[in-house]
Amino acid sequence: MTTRPSSRVIVLVGDRDDTVTAHPAIERSLQAAGATWQWLPTTQVGNPAATLPAAAGVWCVPASPYRSTTGALNAIQFARENRIPFLGTCGGFQHLLLECARDRCGAAENAHAEIDGEAEDPVCVPLSCSLREALGTVRFTPGSQLAALLGTRCADVGYNCGFSLSPAWQPRLEAVGLRFTGFDEANGEIRAGEFAPHPFCIGTLFQPERAILRGDVHPLVTAFVAATKEIRGDSVSSA
Repeated sequence: MTTRPSSRVIVLVGDRDDTVTAHPAIERSLQAAGATWQWLPTTQVGNPAATLPAAAGVWCVPASPYRSTTGALNAIQFARENRIPFLGTCGGFQHLLLECARDRCGAAENAHAEIDGEAEDPVCVPLSCSLREALGTVRFTPGSQLAALLGTRCADVGYNCGFSLSPAWQPRLEAVGLRFTGFDEANGEIRAGEFAPHPFCIGTLFQPERAILRGDVHPLVTAFVAATKEIRGDSVSSA
């Protein structure tokens, strides 16, 4: 049975698992930011035009590969094309890259080395250095939306991931509207991006939700919640 999220909530697209640190951290972050949310498993996205039109925002969460790659990609496409505030963190960012490559550049749906290790011309490939339960510093491009929202040019962040964008795909995705605006301070590799034609469509390889583990709501989460209020024209109230 397909679940239709309640009106005016933030929809968390992903396969909820208490053992994934990011999942309860996202819930705690949204609660602290005064937002309501509802989980939508990737297997239940179904027709996004039926399940997502009333969503205040869409957050594609970490812990991929998802049970349904198609469900995750369709949800991302619907949010991107309908100007619904979108945030993708870790695996969610990787699938934003994959969705743009699939829809705008004709890449195969499984063009992700984690999904298909034999994929030709994969969009996402293993990181040169794994970022499992790692910390790092990200440098943001001056004038970018991320730099403006975070109010800083550099930030220390937390990760738990092993894949990111293939360098071969960077110019192709930039040509269709993706702007890469966050880079590893140490090696210059891509860590975040934003879909320029959209008012709030941001992906980060790092996990801003982890800030709640030390008692803070990350400013990117606060900005995402604010965008859901502004763009949808109503408020997202406390659960």
